[in-house]
Amino acid sequence: MYIPKQYRMKNEEAVQIMKSNPFALLITVNEHRPLATHIPLEIREDEGKIYATGHIAYGNMQKKTLDNNSDVLLIFQGQHAYISSSWYQCEEVPTWDYLAVHAYGSARLITEDELISSLDTMLNHYEGHRENGRTWETFDPELLKSEMKGIVGFEIEITSIQAAAKMSQNRNDTDYKKIITELEKSNEQGEIQVAQWMREQRKGLNE
Repeated sequence: MYIPKQYRMKNEEAVQIMKSNPFALLITVNEHRPLATHIPLEIREDEGKIYATGHIAYGNMQKKTLDNNSDVLLIFQGQHAYISSSWYQCEEVPTWDYLAVHAYGSARLITEDELISSLDTMLNHYEGHRENGRTWETFDPELLKSEMKGIVGFEIEITSIQAAAKMSQNRNDTDYKKIITELEKSNEQGEIQVAQWMREQRKGLNE
């Protein structure tokens, strides 16, 4: 991913984007043909390393590319919004602001016990805070056994990260503040989130 210097994110910032936006695009190659699956992932850090764990349908042919594959790409999309050049002091063209992370890594298929642990973690994450949440131990064991036959678990050790935060950092304070003001008028949640991110980066703008 091409990232001008002023838009590059540090790895620790990128990991937070990954954790906050875990529905990623998994990309591999099979005989020169790109394969992609949109998939929820669990991101964890362990002894200085970053791992992404998930599962895909057994019938998904991409599973064949996830065993001992050192060339796997995960794409995470954060907040993004159209930026109108009518908000600038001087005449310029419009643009798009966004947060994006490309994480490269090595994949392996995981064992049944590892898959159960992964599913347990994911259910706790998304269901544990809900009233009557459906965590692993609340399901009929026979149902879980049957459903697990239809999926394949994998783990990716992240070896390289390219992360971009193109969020109008190049604009002067007047334009920057105007962009935030216009975005905050929107009914679109994504545009409001971009404004919130921008405001956080220049906390003293309204002081």
